[in-house]
Amino acid sequence: MIDGILIGLSTAFSISNLLMVIGGCLIGTFIGMLPGLGPMSIIAIMIPVAISIGDPSAALILLAGVYYGAIFGGSTSSILINAPGVASTVATSFDGYPMARQGKAGKALTVAAISSFAGGSIGAILLMIFAPALASVALLFHSAEYFALMVVGLSAIAAFAGSGQVGKALLMTLVGLMMATVGEGALFNQPRFTMGILDLQSGFGFITLAMAMFALPEALFLVLDPSRSNSGGSGGDIKDLRITKAEAKKIAPVIGRQSIQGFLIGVLPGAGATIASFLGYAVERNLASKEEQAEFGKGSIKGLAAPESANNAACTGSFVPLLTLGIPGSGTTAILLGALIALNVSPGPRLMIDQPEIFWSVIISMYVGNVILLFLNLPMIPYIAKILAVPRNYLIPFILFFTLMGAYIGQNNATELLILVGFGVCATLLRFANYPLAPLLIGFILGSMLEDNFSRSMQLYDGIRFIVERPMTMGLLALAVILVALPTFRARLVRKKELQAAESD
Repeated sequence: MIDGILIGLSTAFSISNLLMVIGGCLIGTFIGMLPGLGPMSIIAIMIPVAISIGDPSAALILLAGVYYGAIFGGSTSSILINAPGVASTVATSFDGYPMARQGKAGKALTVAAISSFAGGSIGAILLMIFAPALASVALLFHSAEYFALMVVGLSAIAAFAGSGQVGKALLMTLVGLMMATVGEGALFNQPRFTMGILDLQSGFGFITLAMAMFALPEALFLVLDPSRSNSGGSGGDIKDLRITKAEAKKIAPVIGRQSIQGFLIGVLPGAGATIASFLGYAVERNLASKEEQAEFGKGSIKGLAAPESANNAACTGSFVPLLTLGIPGSGTTAILLGALIALNVSPGPRLMIDQPEIFWSVIISMYVGNVILLFLNLPMIPYIAKILAVPRNYLIPFILFFTLMGAYIGQNNATELLILVGFGVCATLLRFANYPLAPLLIGFILGSMLEDNFSRSMQLYDGIRFIVERPMTMGLLALAVILVALPTFRARLVRKKELQAAESD
């Protein structure tokens, strides 16, 4: 391993490869800031450029830089205009945007940058140490385990519900699961619930739904409720960019826990940064004290640090199955796999032995890239945050433009704009009725993966016997039950203590 690391250091620190890291990080960061242009789109565009380079190490370093740069930069639009263009930054908007509304946009971007850097760096170190061993662990996960993992993700919806809103959150999750069934099913290639509309045959687009749930209602809210236009932090100088020692102590254990958890989830093919960010947010909310739980969803610094650490660590972790097994863990790594094959590189167990310079240089470049991203982003925070100093009557068209552009680019289909407006109006009404929208999006994102893995498990085990026959599946489902029951149990304990205190008085 030491020989491999030395080879990787010499390859990654060559002038040409350092330029590739810087170029990839810059491109990824700026693309990630634009809603609708996620890492999948830009990596697909960059593949011909990467192939033309000729050197597989340099090409993969460039594409990897674009990948984690886009995830790193994707938090910006989530925090500033509540428009998450990438699924893995949806959870970032839950507390990042409320912080921006409170006049803490600079602090929110600083926390996001530091958490992203820490998550990516810890992930790169863990990747370096444990990649070969984790590859064999990842092989233990089959469709049954992935189904159970999706159930664990869905069981965390209580973390996204306010006090007394668990019923509403459950209802919105069911709506999201129902929306995920639109289009072709997992078992039969027949369209379902499309109402004869050909454009719905492939289902609803994630970008369209994300914009409809978050960005469009925000713009409509600003129009319908002018009092919000002058609320905290929308104008004037951007202040409060630094985090205090007390805040650093508060988020340090969160970053540590979620970097490790996010990396381990990223290692599993098919899990990825999205479920890592949602689970990270849910776990930290459940671990928080009652006072801190009340802050989640309203501008909690822990609620921002958790998904940002988890999603960046998961991005790094997703390279384990890609490089050591040749299994893509997500849509983005599937595109990267295609690029590797086009470069005549065969990812798998032999890659570390036959072409160590490629394997180790990519891992070393990830750490270098995270350092570069931190130094690129921290000085830019005061300037990026000034977007909130734009008067709201100018900012509303800006939000609407990027919302419509993101939805159209996502599917390259004008019907998406009609779907966007329809869902956007419905989401605005639901917000007025105080229904949480995050569970709907979680249900939609995890719904198709849940159905696919459940269908495969049913076929392989001729029914639901896989739940009993696979101990790991049973264990994950038990964890899901605990996650559902824990908030209720804690609430009962609190009520019991309050009653005892009232009786003693």
